[in-house]
Amino acid sequence: MSAPFGALSPWAERDVPANKETPEKSLFEKYNESLQEQHNKPKGSLITKGLVREGNALKSPEAYTQPFCDFLTENPTVWHAVAYFEKKLEKAGFKKLSERKNWNSELQKGGKYFVSRNGSSLIAFTIGGGYKSGNGVAMIAGHVDALTARLKPVSNKRTAAGYVQLGVAPYAGALNPTWWDRDLGVGGRVLVKDSTGKITTRLVKLGWPIARIPTLAPHFGVGMFGANNTETQAVPIIGLDSSDTVAGEEFKNLTLGGEGTFSATQPPKLVRTIASELGIQDYSSIVNWELELFDTQPAQVGGLEKEFIFAGRIDDKLCSWSAMEGLLASAATPTSEDDGIVKLVGVFDDEEIGSLLRQGARGNFLPGTVERISESFAMGSSANVLSQTYANSFLISADVTHAVNPNFLGSYLEGHAPRLNVGLVVCADSNGHMTTDSVSTTLLTRVAEKSDSCLQLFMIRNDSRSGGTVGPMLSSAMGVRAIDAGIPQLSMHSIRATTGALDPGLGVKVFKGFFDNFESVDKEFE
Repeated sequence: MSAPFGALSPWAERDVPANKETPEKSLFEKYNESLQEQHNKPKGSLITKGLVREGNALKSPEAYTQPFCDFLTENPTVWHAVAYFEKKLEKAGFKKLSERKNWNSELQKGGKYFVSRNGSSLIAFTIGGGYKSGNGVAMIAGHVDALTARLKPVSNKRTAAGYVQLGVAPYAGALNPTWWDRDLGVGGRVLVKDSTGKITTRLVKLGWPIARIPTLAPHFGVGMFGANNTETQAVPIIGLDSSDTVAGEEFKNLTLGGEGTFSATQPPKLVRTIASELGIQDYSSIVNWELELFDTQPAQVGGLEKEFIFAGRIDDKLCSWSAMEGLLASAATPTSEDDGIVKLVGVFDDEEIGSLLRQGARGNFLPGTVERISESFAMGSSANVLSQTYANSFLISADVTHAVNPNFLGSYLEGHAPRLNVGLVVCADSNGHMTTDSVSTTLLTRVAEKSDSCLQLFMIRNDSRSGGTVGPMLSSAMGVRAIDAGIPQLSMHSIRATTGALDPGLGVKVFKGFFDNFESVDKEFE
């Protein structure tokens, strides 16, 4: 068993192959062969790959690398990510609940459930076979939103010098310099009205490069980055249209779906493409949409020995995915009377912009869910049950944190420089931007010991400012003990980031260990 804060464990040990008489293939040849093998593999859904063939039991860290890459590539928006989790949970026997209905007759000891809000936040939980109202909840909370650029309500723009452009607005810190000259796709959710007047939500993903924000060549003598206007100079181009060259012709919006319809406010070529992708014949049936840009380059492993994952949207789909996999692995073992707690994962929207909306962690989604669970099992009066539940509970705020960057070692504190492929990072901050304290650190350390996991530490320098997480807002709202602990990555808030190839699986391991061992560890603190 490794010590949780022990020596940094190296990248996975590898057996040295015996010398062969045939000449060794070059790295380039091996890389091309691996790409061809991946291309030739039969395409199965993530549900099929993750549940039917392999099952939900805990696997080695290496086994989670490619499934995580597939998840990032195939689910580029917050709505796709939540829909993915819903399908995977249903396949694993979790029952979907509705916030609009009473849960008292739905919840049972030993049951597995999930509930979503706005299609962009989700809470999944299992109830122990020995659960009693007032017992604790072992919680992990992360977020599934990421920096992006979202289409404006009226995204149609006047053709400029023959280019069709798209009106977008930055979400959080998007449209930063890393977004220029990237191949950008378009995806999100579309609200469609059918012939009966019923409105349904459809997900769409245009996975090929649709848009690009072109830089200005250095020959013009203008510095590209640092002072660009995101309204006028970071406007994506999505096509060509030379109709503006007709002398004296005024700008007119070609309307699809008729005057006054939503489709009439969007670029006609985009409306046609979205409608074709969804099989929609009547453009006026598109009553609204929320679409955003995303980097189309697939998530992939890299490095000489494939030690890295290079991908977009790692923050914070990484911790959210690992936490959900940890819950599924824990739930794969049948519950018993000895299991007296609720095990819960919440993945939230809007963290990157402050979490203030109803689907954000600052809303009542998580506290309300815990309240409904505890009250459903209350015998007689439920007075004091919720406060008792919170006092017995514990929260891991799981958001990605900073891995040490070898080119900027001076920006890190000595002893607080997390490495990739080592383990979860406990994040501290003296000004309350993180929830970590001595009690929560000690508790998670005991969990790591029991699950044979390694922990690392991170704290930012005094001359820098720490970022925030959902931890402080949730722990203060509920009064639960809490810790901030996340998986490390390089290049946070870049359109492409880097994490370790083992890190998704190491996260699954320690998060499963938290669910399996919290109840026994918590007794050490009574």
